[in-house]
Amino acid sequence: MPDTNSLFLLVAILAPMAAGAVLLFGSRMSTATQRAISAFGFGWPLIIGLLLYWLFQPNVGGYNFEMRMPTGLESIGIYLHLGLNGISMPLFMLAGVVGFAAGLYAMYSKAERLHLYLALLLFMQGGLMGTFASVDVFFFYFFHEFALIPTFIMIGMWGGAGRRGAAIEMTIYLTLGAMLSLLGLIALYVKSGASSFSLPVLRDYLAAQPLADTVQGNLFALLLFGFGILVSLFPFHSWAPKGYAVAPTGAAMLHAGVLKKFGLYGLLQIAAPLLPVGGQAWFPWIVWLALGNIVIIGLVTMAQRDLKMMLGYSSVMHMGYAFLGIATFTAVGAGGALLMMVAHGLSVALLFMLSTCIYHRSQTFDMKEMGGLASKAPVLAAFFVAASMASIGLPGFGNFWGEFTIFAALAGGEHTSWIVLPAALGIVISAIYGLRAVANIFFGQPKTESFAQRLESEPIEDIKGFEKLPATVLVVALVVIGIFPRIFSDDANQELSGLYPVKNELPAYDTAALPSEHEAHEEGTH
Repeated sequence: MPDTNSLFLLVAILAPMAAGAVLLFGSRMSTATQRAISAFGFGWPLIIGLLLYWLFQPNVGGYNFEMRMPTGLESIGIYLHLGLNGISMPLFMLAGVVGFAAGLYAMYSKAERLHLYLALLLFMQGGLMGTFASVDVFFFYFFHEFALIPTFIMIGMWGGAGRRGAAIEMTIYLTLGAMLSLLGLIALYVKSGASSFSLPVLRDYLAAQPLADTVQGNLFALLLFGFGILVSLFPFHSWAPKGYAVAPTGAAMLHAGVLKKFGLYGLLQIAAPLLPVGGQAWFPWIVWLALGNIVIIGLVTMAQRDLKMMLGYSSVMHMGYAFLGIATFTAVGAGGALLMMVAHGLSVALLFMLSTCIYHRSQTFDMKEMGGLASKAPVLAAFFVAASMASIGLPGFGNFWGEFTIFAALAGGEHTSWIVLPAALGIVISAIYGLRAVANIFFGQPKTESFAQRLESEPIEDIKGFEKLPATVLVVALVVIGIFPRIFSDDANQELSGLYPVKNELPAYDTAALPSEHEAHEEGTH
């Protein structure tokens, strides 16, 4: 029988879902009642996340708070198997913190049919908690899909201009990514010969009888491109900026901040450790595509005038760093990728929320029309500056340690040190567009006469209490990780050291002949 701490994991998943189910029929409820039910649904995952983090004990190769429940599908090896290890614990916490902030902001939004909007966000929150609490690979995938469905519905119902085209493109890309990753996971289960989808069981089977090199390469390719599309890996990224630009704020915060980490988590926890030879075979492709995220998408980000489009492209760009961390196939690089995922999730959720706050005061997302807003909203300006500095990677925020650790892992590898220079261009690029956005929006003179008149004639309020609280939660989390990164890294390092080598042992690839090297591997000549 599961102990109390194990049941907390189940409560973190079911509480938001139960609150969402109640709100589906809450059209006649008062706004205060709807907010109270939502606070229950969003609050429990955060409280449980903090409690379980306090009780967590690192267990290399094992899980804390495990519980297994029958599903009726035991004959094909599917159980509801929950638990947390050093890799999933930080992301479980991320889902709790970002979900709480997004929920607080959504409760006081002016969305039509507020009860339905909050219900869908709560269903999304429950799916996110289940994604990172699942030890069973099938339910890991199932909860992701469960959380993804409300995203499409919210964009279709509450999205901005152009939402239909963006939703269709997003649906096509994410469906393709989901199908490829599902095919890869099923093939991994079948080829392993394991009797269960449980991740520890798969690891044991594949440790005893590793798959052939060609099989590993094929399976890793399915997972790389399946998960990669879901993470907006270049060049499969175009859905993300458009989708985030039209998405309602709560959906953008939860998807960009948390749900998009599903693919990276799958590569970090499943693909790279279970298919090490396959990962090494695809190493050059990961590197070049990740550099495409950082350099090419970074330059595209610099060209944006629309604030939300800039943030969408910026989110795509920073995913490249996490891919590079995974591509080192070392404990240090994987740890840096994990820190980057958590810190980026916090900062991008904060930036999307603040962009909506800016829109409510300026009535535009066009940064070329703004200017001087800090004179009317100095606290909003301070929050936006802090969020921008975190995204750039300023020391004192969590993003710095993620990027620094990834660069250290790249520099320490005999065959990855050359990547440091092109990857470092991303720091310069992000500083340019981040600081320019701050200057264009908050400082200097208004760029257009209409905006100048608005500043002079209209009573523009600074950020309000319901906006300050979620912003403060996210900033505090970024600063805590920035000052004390070991709150996550110590536990993660113990788990990662059992899955990844300490030093990079990749073969010496000829970077001038990457396609032929891959083809040679496929033909079995390596």
